[in-house]
Amino acid sequence: MIKYTSLLAAFFATAAFAQTPPAEVNIKAEILAPGIAVLFGQGGNIGVSWGEDGTVLIDDQFAPLTPKIQAAVTALGATPVKYLINTHWHGDHTGGNENMGKAGAIIIAQQNVRLRMSTPQTRDGKVTGPSPKVALPVITYADGIKLYANGYDIRTVHTGGGHTDGDSVVVWQGANIIHMGDLFMNKVSLPFIDIASGGNVLHLLTTLDKALVLTNPQTKIIPGHGPMASQADLIAWRDMIKSVVRSVQASVKAKKTVAQIIAEKPAAPFEVKGGFISGDAFVEAVYKSVTAKATHMH
Repeated sequence: MIKYTSLLAAFFATAAFAQTPPAEVNIKAEILAPGIAVLFGQGGNIGVSWGEDGTVLIDDQFAPLTPKIQAAVTALGATPVKYLINTHWHGDHTGGNENMGKAGAIIIAQQNVRLRMSTPQTRDGKVTGPSPKVALPVITYADGIKLYANGYDIRTVHTGGGHTDGDSVVVWQGANIIHMGDLFMNKVSLPFIDIASGGNVLHLLTTLDKALVLTNPQTKIIPGHGPMASQADLIAWRDMIKSVVRSVQASVKAKKTVAQIIAEKPAAPFEVKGGFISGDAFVEAVYKSVTAKATHMH
């Protein structure tokens, strides 16, 4: 059996500042619609909404990048961040929370994000957290919330997660733009199912189906990692996951062991070279998801 915790550690080393020093990271902005952009840097992709009602940021990467992110926001013609929405609790999406909170941003997230950030979390035998109070979401929700800002209804939607137990998608209603967080990583990795954080691949499939209802062929999709995507890309991602899940479920029904299932390499056709998550790690997470006696959704 693959040591999943070790693979998780490898993921976080890759997703964190393992490769490029902060001073060498460039924050690149791509305008998606009037008053809406995505920022690419190191860590999770950042959504930005700006205008007369103040600047809304979706995720904030790592703490050392905060000055560069703030400079990129200013370069868009936006005022300092007023609202910050976290798509989930992982540090490559919330690492800048403390800095943003100290600068006056109001932090918003699904209730499980605050729960995980405010309590110690164990990974690979190591305990991290809790985060400082100023880094925590101060407005939380169970299923979703709406911000009426800058000419758009900015809607957050929690449909049961899948990557973790606190994932949200963020929809700009009227702009046909959606931020998926790490429920979708476009062309850079197989899915990361964070079992330790309540992730479950079956919940992920449910969430993706519900998210797809919010899209059409013209929708601009911001993935948690990777380049901008389309509805067709998201459908392909969902179908790939479904294919691996069905294969693993069939093998479980045939009473094969996890080691045997991993050896069958059902995710091999979909592996991304240099991706965060290997095929073996993904298959093990799928096995753990589909054999769980009970899964808890909030």
